[in-house]
Amino acid sequence: MFNALMVEKDEDSGKTSASVKQLALDDLPAGDVTVAVEYSTLNYKDGLCIGPGGGLVRKYPHVPGIDFAGTVEASSDDRYAPGDKVVLTGWRVGEAHWGGYAQKARVKADWLVPLPDGLDTRRAMAVGTAGFTAMLAVMAIEDHGIKSGPVLVTGAAGGVGSVATAILAELGHEVAAVTGRPEQADYLRSLGATQIVAREDINETVKRPLEGETWGGCVDAVGGAMLARVLGQMEYGASVAAVGLAGGASLPASVIPFLLRGVNLLGIDSVLQPFDNRVRAWTRIAKDLPMDKLDAMVQMATLSDLPALGADILNGQVKGRVVIDVNG
Repeated sequence: MFNALMVEKDEDSGKTSASVKQLALDDLPAGDVTVAVEYSTLNYKDGLCIGPGGGLVRKYPHVPGIDFAGTVEASSDDRYAPGDKVVLTGWRVGEAHWGGYAQKARVKADWLVPLPDGLDTRRAMAVGTAGFTAMLAVMAIEDHGIKSGPVLVTGAAGGVGSVATAILAELGHEVAAVTGRPEQADYLRSLGATQIVAREDINETVKRPLEGETWGGCVDAVGGAMLARVLGQMEYGASVAAVGLAGGASLPASVIPFLLRGVNLLGIDSVLQPFDNRVRAWTRIAKDLPMDKLDAMVQMATLSDLPALGADILNGQVKGRVVIDVNG
């Protein structure tokens, strides 16, 4: 038997509830590889899955947790053997398939990535889906060429923004961090931000489709009106890697930044990344993310803490990375 955070739905009222339950291996969904999970993380999607109404959950009962790291316990696939350290992000785990908020998980072998040298399982989940997404975004703007101005990071105090800020600073870029919480300025500077930008200074209504050429690149973890405003402030040929929808899915922008300034808008989806790109991103994370800064972003929690933390992340009250010790 093992512990898991189980989300259940009352069929009469439609309400959901989350609590720690004991499960057996036979309860797990089908898959090629059984993993003894050591750590998972808290992400915005997890908050939606845990919260009232269940958000993204497809079928109940359900175990949330959109990522995890641990040790292979059993495998029917030759690529993985008992004792191998692995990490998983994406593939609708924690949404359509039971996820990482349990001491055991069973998944398809194709979904896993071998843990690269330089990362242990706790630090891999300190990175987690948010950090993995941040690295994908950094790689995307690098591949298109970062220009001379500072690189803007929106939603910088959140999971994606924190890791993107630390990576970009480690790579030698000047980083301008956008936050709506002035009290986070010292935290963002500790990650390497050289400029703190108030959210209201960026999130004003777009009055002109083009403004001054200010930013040499951007990792946008917000979307919506903020993304629209940022597009008109990019240097010629600069790139914006868009990863978040916290500001909404609509984009009230003009085509002019794309036509007259050659701005690149790069959509980043961490769910269905090809295996080679996942390995590339995790290898870069192990190499380029300063571990002291990574450790400074982390708060530790346990399965029993998750119902309250799920509400906190939906209310924008979570800073940095929350790592879940599923055995704690």
